[in-house]
Parts: sequence; structure tokens; C-alpha cells
Amino acid sequence: MSTEPEIIARKTGQVGRITLNRPKALNALTHNMCLMMIEALEAWREDDQVKAIIVDGAGEKGFCAGGDILKLHNSGKAGDDQAWLFWRDEYRLNTLIFHYPKPYVALIDGITMGGGVGISVHGSHRVAGDKTMFAMPETGIGFHPDVGGAYFLPRLAGEIGTWMGLTGARLRAADAVAAGLATHYCPSGDYDKLIEALESADLGDDDALEVLLEEFSGDPGDSELAHTRGLIDAAFTGNRVEEIVSRIEGAGDAWSAKQAKVLASKSPTALKLTLAALRKGADLSFEDVMRQDLRASVWCLSGKDFYEGVRAVIIDKDNTPAWDPSTLASVNDNDITGAFDRLDDTHEMTFLGENEDA
Repeated sequence: MSTEPEIIARKTGQVGRITLNRPKALNALTHNMCLMMIEALEAWREDDQVKAIIVDGAGEKGFCAGGDILKLHNSGKAGDDQAWLFWRDEYRLNTLIFHYPKPYVALIDGITMGGGVGISVHGSHRVAGDKTMFAMPETGIGFHPDVGGAYFLPRLAGEIGTWMGLTGARLRAADAVAAGLATHYCPSGDYDKLIEALESADLGDDDALEVLLEEFSGDPGDSELAHTRGLIDAAFTGNRVEEIVSRIEGAGDAWSAKQAKVLASKSPTALKLTLAALRKGADLSFEDVMRQDLRASVWCLSGKDFYEGVRAVIIDKDNTPAWDPSTLASVNDNDITGAFDRLDDTHEMTFLGENEDA
């Protein structure tokens, strides 16, 4: 059994640095990692010596590939509260990052998906690299873009967020910058130098961090969004997935044909849940999105598609999920509405510092 810590948290110079340390699992988040990050961030929030936070991932492939999906699956099957506890504390961490009073620099060079998005996109600075792969792929496992997806996705330009949430589209660095998901780009080969510079810099000046990040920034290349943005906005508007699919299928171009194929592979239930969550989230506060996320996540445990998606993608790896219901027309819209019902008093979302029994 590995004795390596899952999180390496330390102070270097004027920086509080967190390294996610599960490289073989692409730094996927565990419950313990969420709790350790909360502990470090809360301590550094009150530490006048810490001027900024840096978060990176160990290994060459992933910043953070998401949450520990198999454990969530197993918890749902067992009917215990482990999945709920994980989500509650993960969403507390997301909220802490969203409101963090100090610069929070996430170095998202590598796979950044799901939970990895949650611990990066809500911070003040996100630095993409050549290996960045940014996505919210949850509809492919019968789930929804949680960790605040219903907050930040609707606030992207046009319908980029709807497209990302429904299709699970994977964005490279140039697209992440163009969409505003990344605030900066740094060539992967310069990441170590950037970290060294941040750790040795005097960050007391309000502009010091920004100047340093600009010094290391480069050109991420051309963004495909420049070519597809019009198609995205035209196709992914509206409040019904059926209408979106019909629009795409009738468009007649190669890009639209590809999107239609992608959507056909996703869970119909998850597609409807996701679109409803995104449309609701556009008008909600961050905390209310977190409450909505927890309700929807718990609801997914009561259905079939989350378990089937995890089976197909993670357990058996056959990538041929049998969704139930299998068509958009067969999904009961009243069931989707019920996904947002308030949880009981024990399980409803509470935030750090609020009165609670848990």
C-alpha cells in the first residue's frame, strides 16, 4: 500500500503550494484530498505571509482527471452516505475557492476534467499548457456537470457552455484561453521555471503576480472556436435537448454531423438533466448552484444510468452503455424536474461555518 501523501501542501516564499499527488490515478480527487485542501486553504487565508496559492498536479499527464467515480458508484450501490459526504465537501471546497480572497493560480497543464475543473476554474488564475485537455464529460457516464458547472458554463460566451456540458467537448489550450476558461497560457516546458519564479517572487505588489504570469505567457495557437462558434451558438440554443438534436441533424455540415453522433452516445437522461441544470444555473448564485449540484448528484444515485455509465467506461471498459430510458422521448420530464427537489434537512447542502449536525 502506498505511503505517499495524496496532497503535498507547503509554504515556499510567499506562496502556499498544493500538489495533487496521485499521478497513477491522474490525480483524481478523493474525499481526503478535498478535506486536506480545505484545511490548507483555510489556514493560508489567515496567514499574512502567504500572498498567493499555487495548485498543480504530480506526473506528466494530468492536473486532475475528476473525482473518484468508482467509489461514488460503490457508495450508491451500497446505499450509504459516502458519496454524499464526498460531494458535500467537494462542493464546499469549490465554494471556498470561488470566494478565496487571495490569488489562486491553478496550473492546468494536462487532463483537467470534472472535479479537476472544480478546483481550478473557480480560482482567480488558470494557466493552460501544451498538454491541457479541459472538459466536463459527465453526460457520458449518466451524470451531470457538477462542481459548479451550472454556474460557469452558462456564463461563457454564447452557447459554448451548453455545447461543452452536453457533448463533453475536450478543449485544448488555445480553445480554453479563447473561451475564458484559462486566463493564461504557458508552454509546458516553462512550467517548472514559472513555479520557481512564483515561489521566489515578492508578491506584495498587487500587479506582481500578473506581470510574472505575462512574462511566461506565449501564443497557444489558433482556436477552433473561432471557426465553430457560430455553429455552436445556432445549434445549442433553447431549453429542449430534442430541439437541439433536431437542429444539428438538419444542419448538413461535417461539424454538426460529428456533434449529432456524440450526443447520440450520451445518456438521454443526463442530457436532459444537464440542460435543465445549466438553464437554471444561469440565474443562480454560486451557493445556490452548489445546492442544486448536490440535489442532482444524489438524484443520479437513485436512477440507472450513472451505474451503467460507470460500468461501461470504468469497470468493464466496453464503452457500450445501455441507457435506460434509451431515447430522449422516453425520458419523463417530471422526473427531471424532481432532480432539483430539496433534500431532507440532514442532507441538504450546508457551507463551512454554517450550523450543522453532520
